[in-house]
Amino acid sequence: MLITHRKRLLSLYRIAAKYRLDTHFSDVPEFAPIAQLIRLHPASIGKSHQPLGIKLAFEEMGTLFLKLGQLLSTRSDLLPPQIIEQLSLLQDKVAPFDSATAIAIIEDGKTGLGQPIDTLFARFDQKPLAAASVAQVHTAALHDGREVVVKVVRPQIRDGIIADFELLRQLAAWACARIEAARAVRLSDIVEDYRQIMLNELDLTLEAANSTKMRQNFTGSKLIYVPEVYHATKQVMVSERIFGIPISQTEVFDKLGYDRAVLAEKGLTIFFTQVFRDNFFHADMHPGNIFVETLPNGEAVSQPRYIGLDCAIMGELSKDDQLTVARMLLSVMNGNYSTLVDIISHAGWIPPSADKHALIRDMGRAVSPMVLKPIDEIDFAGVLFEILTIARRHRMSIPPQLMLLLKTLVHVEGLGRELYPELDIWSLAKPILTAWVKDQLDPVKNLQDIKNQLPEILLSSTDLPKLLNQSIQSMASLGASQDATLRQLQAMRADTLNERRHDWICAAGFVLMMGMAWWSALAIHLYVAPLFFVLAFGFVLWRILK
Repeated sequence: MLITHRKRLLSLYRIAAKYRLDTHFSDVPEFAPIAQLIRLHPASIGKSHQPLGIKLAFEEMGTLFLKLGQLLSTRSDLLPPQIIEQLSLLQDKVAPFDSATAIAIIEDGKTGLGQPIDTLFARFDQKPLAAASVAQVHTAALHDGREVVVKVVRPQIRDGIIADFELLRQLAAWACARIEAARAVRLSDIVEDYRQIMLNELDLTLEAANSTKMRQNFTGSKLIYVPEVYHATKQVMVSERIFGIPISQTEVFDKLGYDRAVLAEKGLTIFFTQVFRDNFFHADMHPGNIFVETLPNGEAVSQPRYIGLDCAIMGELSKDDQLTVARMLLSVMNGNYSTLVDIISHAGWIPPSADKHALIRDMGRAVSPMVLKPIDEIDFAGVLFEILTIARRHRMSIPPQLMLLLKTLVHVEGLGRELYPELDIWSLAKPILTAWVKDQLDPVKNLQDIKNQLPEILLSSTDLPKLLNQSIQSMASLGASQDATLRQLQAMRADTLNERRHDWICAAGFVLMMGMAWWSALAIHLYVAPLFFVLAFGFVLWRILK
């Protein structure tokens, strides 16, 4: 019941009124009652529309809402651009928690590494290197001289996030029961998806496993380096310290003599390699997580690599979705919107009621002028956002993993263009995608895959007799069950016919007796009439008891 969260609800209500959130969705009819309720709160008195109200409100609401806002900023298929723009401004930087608390968590046997800080590290820097909404990072050195960073999850954050998600679940269920727009975007499913993502971020063993897998995928690579993880528990992770420059500091690259065009192309190559070769891509590629390699003293290296950090949110696609995404991107690049809609339809993302011809027409009208621009003027992110806007209008259902991919692609293009404004993502991506699609559809390769799987297929064939026997038994059981069901249906039909026959007997008897009673009264046989009345209601009583 929402009443169990009344204190938290009142706090959220006050914040919503303080920042006049009602003014940001006043044009949505379904939210009119909520907007009116916000306007009635005393905190809204004297305040008008605030351009950054959504961003500021989410920050004040706390960790969960801040992270939820960041995640919602990737759902351009669900929210209008003006709201996405605000949510994209949300920042992770928050005040650090006490270093003594961080040390206690590290030393604790249940939450951390279970040893004194001096035993674990030759040096531990109590001043945090960085602090975010979920964790903070300290620099340290191991006894063998290796420089490391120690990531520590904020204390007692999990219980608050779980409690807030229980509230969000109930609010989503309430909205879905009453508001068509909430049902259309599957609000309850969105809350569940983000709940799992948030809980995964609180478990550093999952981040450590992701980092290790990504490191293995790029072992010996000249494109990217992933730091090694040395130790990890749910709340503490110790990993190799790296030295580099955040991807946003382009002026430093010029001073070091780094070729920004080469770096931009490397970044795109890394992205497409992760998506199509490894099917395991970094889905949180904002500037704070992407660095370019330097020496420890900040000097240049001859062949700088990217450095991948914070692998808490990773994306994976099914083989079918991989092929769908590649063919979609190629269709957009070729301006073939009929094929694009056919691909989307085949993937099952269009509801049965959707008008395909209208969807093709909308895609062509909105996207064609953007694609026909000169290559250095094309805003790839703008094209994707326009497609998602059309998708939202036609009630398309887009898988969350695909949205992670599109969000990452937009980040990658933005970072690439910031490095090198003339970056041609289209001409770089097209041959990669074309070659990959041809490879996936190559019959020789598919036969080779079957040949490689042949030993496993032959081994599994030894189970065929047992599976065949189980299937026969299942069919026999199903047949017996169907026979029993048929007999039950026949019995129910006989009972129904008997009930109908009884209804007719009761109705006929009641009408006949009432008629006789009426005739007796008219014939002045008054002493007989009551008897017929009793017999009439006797038929009714008999039917009830029957």
